Amino acid sequence: MAVRLCFAVLKQASLSSAFFIDISVTEVLNISKKELYINEEIRGKELRVIDSDGSQLGILSSQQALALAEEKNLDLVMISPQAKPPVCKIMDYGKYRFEQARREKERRKNQKVVDIKEVRLSLNIDTHDFNTKLNHALKFISKGDKVKVSIRFRGREMGHPELGTEIMKRFADACAEVAVVEKQPKLEGRSMLMFLAPKPTK
Repeated sequence: MAVRLCFAVLKQASLSSAFFIDISVTEVLNISKKELYINEEIRGKELRVIDSDGSQLGILSSQQALALAEEKNLDLVMISPQAKPPVCKIMDYGKYRFEQARREKERRKNQKVVDIKEVRLSLNIDTHDFNTKLNHALKFISKGDKVKVSIRFRGREMGHPELGTEIMKRFADACAEVAVVEKQPKLEGRSMLMFLAPKPTK
């Protein structure tokens, strides 16, 4: 649940000169464990405090805020240390860490690991070898993997990079139904590289 804190500074000359500072605070923030200050670790003289139900308790001293948290048998957690004054929330810190760990575990569980497979071609590759390499690439792509296509230039072959580009284009065209060119053919040293990725599912 996001909490919006609005501060209005009104100049005596006109109400139209008011300006607003918006701070969005969410229950689950991307703050590492080392950056979270809790309970007695919080040293700020003034804190903007949010209750466990999301309601605003206003600006309190760290002692007052900690006392309120202790009354509820909960923790005081600094969730926005860069704000002026810092923003703290009263919450069950143990439950918060447990939920964070559970969500991270679920995220990793549902995250697909994409491998990069390599297919090596040559400037003088024949039709049979080309089709064999093509079938390997199509198999990798069908499994959701990316494919790095490489051509190694030897000796005088370095003088004809356009031949490598033609072979790469031919290979990419042959994979066009299931793959897209993620990185166009590029000569790096004596090798020309191209990267193919599975077509996004609609």
